[in-house]
Amino acid sequence: MSGSNNPYNGSFGNQMSATASFGATPEPAAAAGSYIKDTTTATFGRDVIEDSRNQPVLVDFWAPWCGPCKQLTPILEKVVNEAKGRVRLVKMNIDDHPSIAGQLGIQSIPAVIAFVNGRPADGFMGAVPESQVRQFIDRIAGPAGADEAAEIEAVLAEAAELLAAGNINEAAQLYAAVMQAAPENAKALAGMAECMIAANQHQRARETLTDLPEEVAKDAGIQAVLKKLDQIEEARKLGDPVALEGELAANPDNHEARLKLAKILNVEGRRDEAAEHLLQIMRKDRAFDDDGARRQLLQFFEVWGFKDPATVAARRKLSAMLFS
Repeated sequence: MSGSNNPYNGSFGNQMSATASFGATPEPAAAAGSYIKDTTTATFGRDVIEDSRNQPVLVDFWAPWCGPCKQLTPILEKVVNEAKGRVRLVKMNIDDHPSIAGQLGIQSIPAVIAFVNGRPADGFMGAVPESQVRQFIDRIAGPAGADEAAEIEAVLAEAAELLAAGNINEAAQLYAAVMQAAPENAKALAGMAECMIAANQHQRARETLTDLPEEVAKDAGIQAVLKKLDQIEEARKLGDPVALEGELAANPDNHEARLKLAKILNVEGRRDEAAEHLLQIMRKDRAFDDDGARRQLLQFFEVWGFKDPATVAARRKLSAMLFS
């Protein structure tokens, strides 16, 4: 979904646009060297001790005559550049600047020491393979993508709160930002569709959830939104709620009219009233529509969610009715 076919590339009354970056911000290729620098005894405090308070700093102690150093350094530089700011690499030539290595008790090279928050945290010696260098960085800085995943979850939580409060545009902007970073994030897709439903853009909501990868399409949140759209489409065909209320006033046992009214009230957001109408049918005639009132109520629960107050209240009444 992109360009003119992108169902969330639009507005809800106001122009909707959102840009966001999650995790470390990639730098242009020309700036990749900013992750790596040489240091001296005089600049070690700034380059390592101070900088390690912002992100882990790996110090590569090496010497020009050291064969294993020549094997390890290109691997270190490659992995650090690919980490894009999760760690930085500082190289120190111990021939020119031996005092720091001596203070750290380094007796053989290559030696790599990781500094975190101004102090040595971990290290290794020798020309280890690339896989071990990656494992070392993951141990020091956390797995790749961990910060991004946590940030995305925080944005999704904020978007959900905004949507629940009726701030549709603001919620949609946050969901769109997440979808830029993670186009197949199920929570963002479902949330964006909910924003569209709230803005009466039902067709766009369905398009947002169309042609998704199979595993994403199976997500419970996405399935709940699709069921909600089905309920909205069905309710549109059920007639005038005022007329249905009139029929019930004349004949309270008109279960067909009461079932239709419950479906309409549900899509209007009047969940407690919708549930009560279905429960009333069950109290009068469990056999109606082959226990259709109970089946419909369970479908409502699937869309409302297990923790929704209307679900909790109706489940309590349903249990009392079934097991009394």
